[in-house]
Amino acid sequence: MGSGKVQHCDVFVLGSGLAGSTIATVLAAQGAEVVLVDAAQHPRMAIGESQTPQLAEWLHILAERYKVPELASLAKVGVTNRVVGPTHGVKVHFGFVRHDVGREPDPAESTQFAIPRVLAQNSHMFRQDTDSWMFHTAVRYGVRVRQLWRAADLDFDGDGVTVTGVNGEVFRARFLVDASGFRSLLAEKFDLREKPARFKHHSRSLFTHFIGVRPFDEVAGFPREHRPPVKWHKGTMHHMIDRGWLWIIPFNNYKKSKNPLVSVGLQLDERVYPKPAGVSPQEEFDSFLDKYPAIKRQFEGARPVREWVSTDRLQYSSRKSVGDRWCLMSHAAGFIDPLFSRGLSNTMEVVDALASRVLLALEDGDFSEERFAYVEKLEAGLLDFNDDLVNSAVISFSHFPLWNAVFRVWGCFITPGVMRLTGARLRYAVDGDSAHFQALEKTTNPGLWWPESTTFQRILEVTAETCEKYEVGELTGDQAADIILKLVQDSPEVNPTFGWKDPATRFVAPNTLDVARFVRWGLFSAGPDMRKLTRFVVSGGLKAGPRARKLF
Repeated sequence: MGSGKVQHCDVFVLGSGLAGSTIATVLAAQGAEVVLVDAAQHPRMAIGESQTPQLAEWLHILAERYKVPELASLAKVGVTNRVVGPTHGVKVHFGFVRHDVGREPDPAESTQFAIPRVLAQNSHMFRQDTDSWMFHTAVRYGVRVRQLWRAADLDFDGDGVTVTGVNGEVFRARFLVDASGFRSLLAEKFDLREKPARFKHHSRSLFTHFIGVRPFDEVAGFPREHRPPVKWHKGTMHHMIDRGWLWIIPFNNYKKSKNPLVSVGLQLDERVYPKPAGVSPQEEFDSFLDKYPAIKRQFEGARPVREWVSTDRLQYSSRKSVGDRWCLMSHAAGFIDPLFSRGLSNTMEVVDALASRVLLALEDGDFSEERFAYVEKLEAGLLDFNDDLVNSAVISFSHFPLWNAVFRVWGCFITPGVMRLTGARLRYAVDGDSAHFQALEKTTNPGLWWPESTTFQRILEVTAETCEKYEVGELTGDQAADIILKLVQDSPEVNPTFGWKDPATRFVAPNTLDVARFVRWGLFSAGPDMRKLTRFVVSGGLKAGPRARKLF
């Protein structure tokens, strides 16, 4: 029980998942006194296991800007397996295969985006290990921690916040970060949740870890001309069905991993597939497998090794996410869906924006809501733009030509989204000036992964509107696909060298020569936004010189 003595700190963080442990470590590395608490303890399962190139770049930025080199260890699968432990898979691609009930999948109704090999390989993160490792990294940086510690009350005043634990322990902090997720005490205290959530997308989830799941390459039976350039098992597999999808994320697909497990999660629109009463998650999953023969073959002889988690609707939102001396951070503010693996990338972008402002506030004492207004705009934008994309994608799963068009809208803007971050980091490596990162925030579209491009914003908006018209029957699937494809094909900002403008190119797998052609196109032939961005990155690399190679 608590002694009654008030313990003081600069920042109090609720939730020691990857988000909470990262913000705590970053702040402590810069001299802040931080307390990090959690109602549970490590190790524990967490979803959000699939990385993206944008996440890798944010990890590098946080590592360099805030002097926490450990974060960069999570950006490369080989380093992660060596430093954290040999339990992580490799992610070389995003793979998608469409299925109809009772039928074998049509091999022509599949797409894949393979991450260019000139970039470091991303990973499938075994979150119980990465999160536990990051939690203990926070400890090494001087963060005071409590596990199995539940907050009973939060009391804010003009000078700070008093946090009282169920055990009677009392802390006094100048600022509070709530990174605890859906069951946020801060959201409950200030009645922050929007009811219902403002998002268009709907899904519920069943997920667990399996052993014995067979690679889809072994069971698909696709003819050679329809096999992707990279094996399905080497990346994140998305099995698409009408108004739903199944993830398969192997941790056993990397040569140095000793982890036999595979993450499995089924997302279903709860309006189309209501949660069945009196049926166990395993029984529901078995019923799902019975409908899709190729997927069922993947699970012959497989078995779950954890209890299933079965949720109601996943989507939730908050009417605001910052206030005087507090922030509802990342998944505590809202959630969309695991599709496209944007959760951790979004989280690390918020960590960067929030940490820079908290550190300034600790210096000058200004913890006003106005100082953190950008963080709120960023969190809202990350959620709302992702809602447009995910909702469009799930609508399109019922008609492959439409999905093939939406696939291009998603894929073609990943590269510029990463490039803007890379260019800023290259310049920071030269002079150590954080203004390069601050410049990334000077946008009217925070949360859009290429916010400087009005073309991208327009294409995403039209894609969402078009898919919604298809959903209600105002357009056929082919008509909707043609509208979106024409936008992509007509845009001078969309890279043609990877095949994004050609709907016949279902497998996008750029090699080193393709990347060189892309750079040449970006410098001399692209539209004005892309030319400016390419020159920004190339000039940054030239300024960094030989050091640039060491940054990746």
